[in-house]
Amino acid sequence: MSDTDKAPPAQAAAPPAAGPRKLARGDLRTEVQFIPKVGPQRARQLDRVGIKTLGDLLYYLPRRYLDRSLIVPINALDLSDREVTVVGKVVNFGLFGGGRVARRFEVTLTDGTGVLLGVWFQGLQYWIGAFQPGEHVAFSGKAQYYRERLQMSHPAVDFLDEQESLGLKAKTGAIISLYPSGEQLTKVGLDSRGIRRIMAEGLNLAKGMIPEFLPPDLMKRHALLSRADALQQVHFPDSMTKKEAGWRRLKYEEMFSVQVTLALRQFKRKHRQQGNAFPRPARGGLTAQAVKKLPFQLTDGQLSVLTDIRKDMEAPHPMNRLLQGDVGSGKTAVAVIALMMAAEGGYQGALMVPTEVLAEQHHRTWEPFFQALGIKSALLIGGLGVAARRQALDQISSGQAQVVIGTHALIQEKVQFSRLGLVIVDEQHRFGVAQRLKLRQKGQTPDVLVLTATPIPRSLALTIYGDLEISLLKERPGHRQPIKTLIRSSRDLEKIIAFLKKEFDKGRQAFMVYPLVEASEKLDLQAAVEAYEEFHVGALQKYRLGLVHGRLLLEEKDRVMRQFSRGELDLLIATSVVEVGIDVPNATVMVVMAAQRFGLSQLHQLRGRIGRGVHPGVCALVADYPMSSDAKDRLTALEKTEDGFVIAEEDLRIRGGGEFFGTRQHGAPDFKIADPIADRMLLEIARQDAFDTVRQDPGLNSYPTLRAHFQQAWGEKMELMDVG
Repeated sequence: MSDTDKAPPAQAAAPPAAGPRKLARGDLRTEVQFIPKVGPQRARQLDRVGIKTLGDLLYYLPRRYLDRSLIVPINALDLSDREVTVVGKVVNFGLFGGGRVARRFEVTLTDGTGVLLGVWFQGLQYWIGAFQPGEHVAFSGKAQYYRERLQMSHPAVDFLDEQESLGLKAKTGAIISLYPSGEQLTKVGLDSRGIRRIMAEGLNLAKGMIPEFLPPDLMKRHALLSRADALQQVHFPDSMTKKEAGWRRLKYEEMFSVQVTLALRQFKRKHRQQGNAFPRPARGGLTAQAVKKLPFQLTDGQLSVLTDIRKDMEAPHPMNRLLQGDVGSGKTAVAVIALMMAAEGGYQGALMVPTEVLAEQHHRTWEPFFQALGIKSALLIGGLGVAARRQALDQISSGQAQVVIGTHALIQEKVQFSRLGLVIVDEQHRFGVAQRLKLRQKGQTPDVLVLTATPIPRSLALTIYGDLEISLLKERPGHRQPIKTLIRSSRDLEKIIAFLKKEFDKGRQAFMVYPLVEASEKLDLQAAVEAYEEFHVGALQKYRLGLVHGRLLLEEKDRVMRQFSRGELDLLIATSVVEVGIDVPNATVMVVMAAQRFGLSQLHQLRGRIGRGVHPGVCALVADYPMSSDAKDRLTALEKTEDGFVIAEEDLRIRGGGEFFGTRQHGAPDFKIADPIADRMLLEIARQDAFDTVRQDPGLNSYPTLRAHFQQAWGEKMELMDVG
């Protein structure tokens, strides 16, 4: 479709009620097909990228910009490795070379100072139809000489109007927005140039009609542009300074909106939700007895967290607390004492963990402890037999079981609690928000404690868990042993095997973990299987080996994991699709094969599986060379420290916030404009403003436009976001 694709004439008959509606001028809900130069065909393609309305279009933001400072005249191009941009006019183009392999597509570009060739060896059919003689374009890439001709291979191409091209070369200097596009959008004329054209129409349509929703005092305090001015400057900047001001306003409004949501959620929980006000544990009572009965002394950090939890449980509103603790920092012990507080208060407590092996292990470890205190505990997992399951369900519904440990089996419909007062979710990132909500609904607004062994830097915690009270466990319990981390190459495998034998002869156990990449699952699975078969009949034939991977039936996988947990196997060989989050105090060695292919947090979690008993641990990171600089950074960071919080910050630096382990959850805020890491200072400001606003006016009655915007943008997500 051409760029002259028109909207229906104003006098056309109104469409049927079920069809698209053309709303009042400037209404941001106006459907995109009614914007000039769009029409139904383009509207269908825009819908594919989430643009349904005028408002969606205006918030379809540029990916980058062309400005005069980036443009290099052809006669001034150098042959360094830096990427440069050239703006000129297409002179001619065509296919050259013989045979399918040697064929290439060339475009000759001139800017009045010289001639540059754009050369493509792939996607030739697409490029043949992409250019017109006399067209103005920008090529971005690395310039080089080939057979005495100056050229760019596979440059990034942006099509320009003549005025835009002249503006980029003028002394004043234009700034051109470049937008995300794609083949389908380009086919209907919506490359960057086409999107700029309809964006200009959209801004013109909305002129004077874009509602402002930020409180005026905040806009004045932070010198923020109006919403309308910000959108204008982001799409068609007057200067780079104005462009930055526009982006700052849009980032702030997004962060402020999210933080208002979190502030309202926290206010609702603290002031409107009636929770269970637990009685203060008695001196010498069940909780105090439990602390004395622990086989180790609680650290100051654990005692401090338990004080926070006790105060939350005594309060009349529901507790919603996140406990961040590094691997092996003693979160489980804190959870057990919290369960004792619930039992002493006359309530049931439930601990939900991600795997059956871990649930069974927790129950086996702690059941004698509970029994000694006169507390009945129950285990509920999917693998229970019919009779055992019926017995567990009866004990839970009657209230006989005061502590219940289980997996997602706890949230099944038939599970009825008598008086559920405390919900603890371990490794919470493994559960969807809907699953956590179902467990909470088993009681009357129970207190909630969520645990994570993945330390989250403050900037991410403020967005993902911004309304939760956050406790940190940084201190390492005295009974935990240090872990020595070594980086080795695959050539050192014989030495590693010799070391494993020494450990096995001492009665210790070890893990050997192989990576699993989806694209080559068979290859990686084969590596683990071959290692098992080779060691089983070779160097480790006298030892007891186990193998687990994602293609095993669940029953078989659980059987092997239980064997290892009970000390019936010396070495567990596994692919990384398998949850190895089991507590085996006797395991002293973790060997990670092809370690360069793991993420930093994942490696830290794997390392945390050892050194949990009385013996020190050794983690061998076996890397294949050569490896990328990022991979080297990851392994070096792990070698230098065991501090999960330091590692989390380093992981964030290397991989960025969007990829950080555990942060992409259903129910977590999805930032489209702001980056909570790069824009950390702005986030802190927006958070303070949002919480102050809600504290002063919880109903937002003094801010009707903010209230309307908030309800439209976030209201429907409130139930799931309330889960934490």
